Amino acid sequence: MQNTQTEYIRSITDFKPEIAVILGSGLGELANEVSPIAEIEYKNIPNMPVSTAPSHKGKLIFGKFEGKNIVLMQGRVHLYEGYSSKQIADIIRLLKNLGVNTLILTNAAGGINKEFNVGDFMLIKDHISCFIDSPLIGANDDNYGVRFPDMSNAYDKDLQKLIKKVAYENNIKLNEGTYVQLKGPQFETPSEIKMLSTLGADAVGMSTVVETIAAVHCGLKVGAISMISNMACGIYDKPLSGEDVTIAAKKAGPQFRKLIKEIIKAL
Repeated sequence: MQNTQTEYIRSITDFKPEIAVILGSGLGELANEVSPIAEIEYKNIPNMPVSTAPSHKGKLIFGKFEGKNIVLMQGRVHLYEGYSSKQIADIIRLLKNLGVNTLILTNAAGGINKEFNVGDFMLIKDHISCFIDSPLIGANDDNYGVRFPDMSNAYDKDLQKLIKKVAYENNIKLNEGTYVQLKGPQFETPSEIKMLSTLGADAVGMSTVVETIAAVHCGLKVGAISMISNMACGIYDKPLSGEDVTIAAKKAGPQFRKLIKEIIKAL
């Protein structure tokens, strides 16, 4: 399937991106700062899953950004939309086929660590994946990676150093922590958050880990940042809503975009 998708994209542009950025909530406007070479809607790519989440436009944007050849995914797909882990992995493999070697992942997440505040950023140092289906279940494709990939450096340590340096130089507060992906779409219960905290999670969301596993399997360097869009259920005595997440993401968006822009410049 990736070959068909690659051929379709190559029929439109032969541009070869080295860096891919998957834009989470609040980051869609970053696409406006790219010098575009081509824009392709997911719905036009053969067998490509289409984003249905609010504010996720569903486009691949190829172009020059801070002197780098990049492709932006303006919107991602999630397990809660009915897509499988394998379908999400296929998107990452498509990026690999197009020439990408570095993947920057972003997301909006619920804060579990009580030292975090809404609007903070968290560098993902590690993840917990046991609550989701691995995208590598089934026959292994040796063209992309080994049967049992090592996950000890899933979030590339050199990229982590670079991201921390960029945040420090731009006076952007950057926490560090462990991220856990759940399937959603419902928010977690207080008891689930208590369990996740006991397991060592600092933030929780509904994306990113599947993408990371697929990326590591096919040899991409991965860096990932969460924007804390709400404190997780039970941390504060208030109900959660998707609208609150959207409002927080919009408020933190300008600084989040600046951070990602400076990271790309530094790569």
